[in-house]
This record gives sequence, structure tokens and C-alpha cells, in this order.
Amino acid sequence: MLKFRKGGLKLNLALQGGGAHGAFTWGVLDRLLDESDIEFGWISGTSAGAVNAVALADGLAEGGRPGARDRLRSVWEAVIEAGVPDLLRLNPFLYGMSRSPTIGQVASLFSPYDFNPLGFDPLRKLLASQIDFERLRKFEGVDLLIAATDVATARPRLFRRREMSVEAILASACLPQVHHAVEVDGRAYWDGGFTANPDLVTLAAESPVGDTLLVLLNPIEKAGSPRTAREIAADVSRVTFCQPLMRDVIEIAAHQADFRGSLWRRPRTRSERIATHRYHLIEAGRHTGTLPPESKMRPERALLSYLHNAGREEARRWLGRAKAAIGKHSSVELGERLLGPLRAVEQDHPVAISQAQDTPVDEVKL
Repeated sequence: MLKFRKGGLKLNLALQGGGAHGAFTWGVLDRLLDESDIEFGWISGTSAGAVNAVALADGLAEGGRPGARDRLRSVWEAVIEAGVPDLLRLNPFLYGMSRSPTIGQVASLFSPYDFNPLGFDPLRKLLASQIDFERLRKFEGVDLLIAATDVATARPRLFRRREMSVEAILASACLPQVHHAVEVDGRAYWDGGFTANPDLVTLAAESPVGDTLLVLLNPIEKAGSPRTAREIAADVSRVTFCQPLMRDVIEIAAHQADFRGSLWRRPRTRSERIATHRYHLIEAGRHTGTLPPESKMRPERALLSYLHNAGREEARRWLGRAKAAIGKHSSVELGERLLGPLRAVEQDHPVAISQAQDTPVDEVKL
């Protein structure tokens, strides 16, 4: 069970995936760790967000805030040192293509089972050297929701802290064009971004902490229409990986619309907990929106340094305008920010509420 200091500010984290753009989230977390009165509850993460989540949690487990800051930096330094993924170095043809914008197109022409028959994944070596998963599973300071996609059912799988492993993180970050599907307990998994990027609804419904900060890597809206094959492929990927988050936000907005104007008691049902949860948002869009799509696959030092600094700055700004809202009210209306006006949601709910509104949930004392 989570334990918090009396009087501290309690905050869940929801960390979106985005490859090398996850360095922005590193910067956000680095700045939040400067705030000694903010404590973390549950962390929901997908792909690069999952890597940041376990780095933060394992660092906290080993050495508190200084340990978390050091672990995040060491993980991203290891990403920088790896540079072009090792599996590309082993294949001269792909290594040459990785230096041009056509690497994504080349990856679409070959199965990873062809150009990487042994299933070599450099992220496995990085995680094994940086994260103590046994320590992480025992650490009760935070809880984790790491999303992956079950290939057979196309449904999300959320790995919890007690089942955390290298395989769980590899599954969450498994792009099927580049890596073999990751097997966990006899089931094959692909990148969690296909089905939960990141999961917000479970976080709001189950976490004992009433505030969640979403760190959004992808721009909410992209100007212009794609014309070239490269641009179209990039936008297909962007749209695909944005849909799970939009689905969650639509569901949250529907719950909120159903209960707007009601007199509130302590939330007792799943729907009430989702509707009364407090949401906050830090966006990377103005920094990542102008970057070339292939930058997500190129962890170069200059790029990661830029994004880390941008993340710290955006977190500083958010703290200045919204820190006082933690524990009191949302600092953003997710539906309005990500979907537009809520009137359409109120008039015609596009999703069914996930569970009956009168289904009780366990109340958790903080």
C-alpha cells in the first residue's frame, strides 16, 4: 500500500510513448523531483513512457529523489551511447539506410524475423544493466501500470509493479516492424501504444491518489496535409498511436458529463472516481511538432539534450501556474483541450461507460 508524508502533494503520472522524444518526459520528471513536497502515486507508462516509469521508480527505490534523478540520467545516457541501435550496426545495409530519411520505408519492406532472425534487441541489454527489477517489484513507494498490446486479442495488457520484468518493458516498446513480438507467459505482445498510450481510465478508477499529470509527447494537432510517402507513413503512425488516448479522454468526458452538477460525496463507484478525478497536463507539442518524424528513432545527444531542457522548462511553467491546484481541482479540462467542446460528448456519448455506475469500488484511505 502506498505510504505518503502528511501534508505532501500526491500526484499520479501518465507518460506517453514517443521513442527518443521521451527525453522530454525525462526533463519533466527531472524538474518535478526538485519539488520536495510532491510525492508520486501510480505511474502509467507506455513504450518510452514505460522506460521513464521504471527508471524513476527504481531510482526512488534505491536512493530516493537523488537516486531517481541519477537513474533517469544514466538510462538516457545509455540510450545516447547506444546511438544507432546495435542491431543496425550488425547489418551494414540497414546501418547505411539509418542515416537517411528512408529507414522507416525500408523497415516496412522487411520483417524483423528476416533481418534480425535471432531477435536481438539492444533495449534488453540497456534495461538489464540499468534497472534492478527484483528491487522494483518489492518497492511499495509507487505502483506501475505498463501497457502492452496482446497480439492475439488486440487488447491492452497492463503489467503491474509486482509482475514487472525486462520482458514487460520490452513488450510495451515493441514496434513490430523492428522487433520480434515479445513473449510473456506464453502470449505475444507488441507496443502498448496501439491500445493504451498511456492508460488514463484505469489510473483514475483504481489509484488511491486523486490527481494525475499527463505528459503528452505528440502534438494535439498537426498543420498541413501529408503528401509524400514518408509524410503519409509518419501521419498514419501518429494517428494510430493517438487513438487510444483519445478513446480514454472521450470516456472520461462522458463520465464527467453524466455527473456534472451533482452534489458530491466521497466517490464510491468506478464512474464517480473517474468523473471526480483531477487531471493536469504538460505538453511537448510545440517542441516535438516541428521535428522530423524519424527523430523518434534517432537518439542523438543534441536532440535529447534539447528535449530534456524543454521538458524541464515546461514543467517549471506548469508548476508555476498549476501546482496550487494539486489536491483541489483539475488544472485542465482534458475533453476541451484534446477533443474540443464537451457539448458533443454530452449530447451523444460515443462510448459505453465501461462499468455500471452503481458498481461499488473499494475506498482506499490515504
